[in-house]
Amino acid sequence: MTSATHSGTDLSRPSSQPTPEQIRRAPKVLLHDHLDGGLRPATVIELAAATGYDKLPETDADKLGVWFREAADSGSLERYLETFAHTCAVMQTRDALVRVAAECAEDLAADGVVYAEVRYAPEQHLEAGLTLEQVVEAVNEGFREGERRARENGHRIRVGALLTAMRHAARALEIAELANTYRDQGVVGFDIAGAEAGFPPTRHLDAFEYLKRENNHFTIHAGEAFGLPSIWQALQWCGADRLGHGVRIIDDIEIAENGTVKLGRLASYVRDKRIPLEMCPTSNLQTGAATSYEEHPIGLLRELHFRATVNTDNRLMSGTSMSREFEHLVKAFGYTLDDMQWFTVNAMKSAFIPFDERLAMINDVIKPGYAELKSEWLFRHTVTETA
Repeated sequence: MTSATHSGTDLSRPSSQPTPEQIRRAPKVLLHDHLDGGLRPATVIELAAATGYDKLPETDADKLGVWFREAADSGSLERYLETFAHTCAVMQTRDALVRVAAECAEDLAADGVVYAEVRYAPEQHLEAGLTLEQVVEAVNEGFREGERRARENGHRIRVGALLTAMRHAARALEIAELANTYRDQGVVGFDIAGAEAGFPPTRHLDAFEYLKRENNHFTIHAGEAFGLPSIWQALQWCGADRLGHGVRIIDDIEIAENGTVKLGRLASYVRDKRIPLEMCPTSNLQTGAATSYEEHPIGLLRELHFRATVNTDNRLMSGTSMSREFEHLVKAFGYTLDDMQWFTVNAMKSAFIPFDERLAMINDVIKPGYAELKSEWLFRHTVTETA
């Protein structure tokens, strides 16, 4: 580091880690967030009361939030997924979907997220008689309302929807067609989710082939609970644009005793092709895909310049936010604002909106936002103390 002095004042730029307050203000981009995994506990309770759902384990908002986190913190993906029975149960009406989507956009914007792709499975919200189309239109309406409320509160956010098909069901092609129908009305892509073991992505090849013919975008949950075959199938059989999690790509990377690193052919392919990895550190700890933040593969993957991104997955179940995810990584790896910007630009490059809009977000929103934060050290001596 070059050091310069002027009038006895050290103006060398510090490499200090960002404060929690700076992390919150930093512009962030979120690619992997589940709508039914991000409800406010108070909203779950109110919607349950309004719809007559009486199976909640707690009716106090604070206690319910704790219950979701503890139930999800099991080390098992299957057990983790069971918690969604309660949130989906209260998301069966148009008004509930509008409310949940609006609050989602509000909460993300308040946390400094400027662009988000939020995913949900329309097929899980039909129990009260809604059609697939009505579900999509309600969620889209909620996102637009949330964006409007965020602007009123001095925040800017853009939210796109990803329509998810459940990998254990048989409606993937139908949901893919739905995603294509609404692709110019707030839906930016497609996804499959659910338990990986026993339900490979190749079961839904017809959906992926359809989306490719329609020049549409899709991501696939892969390499979370299941290993390299899941990633290989998602990429080489299905043609995924991004990998949901992809954390198990670390299994194809060898580290020798002398510290040298050797990438296997699949890991090399993922890095060379700049395939985005939608990494969710806290969620990965809960499902057993990683053992600690310090040992999470994101650290090595960042060093090796994979297209890694930081995400929340399920904010309610993980008790997290984008700011909290970055706080954990800053503590674990000593990341600076430059590292945060690297992850954020990676995410924006990988978004499913047009190239010119991604570029504008990077150049006109993200980079200026980080430049302002990084310049604050220049003015640390200009604060005038008042009596």
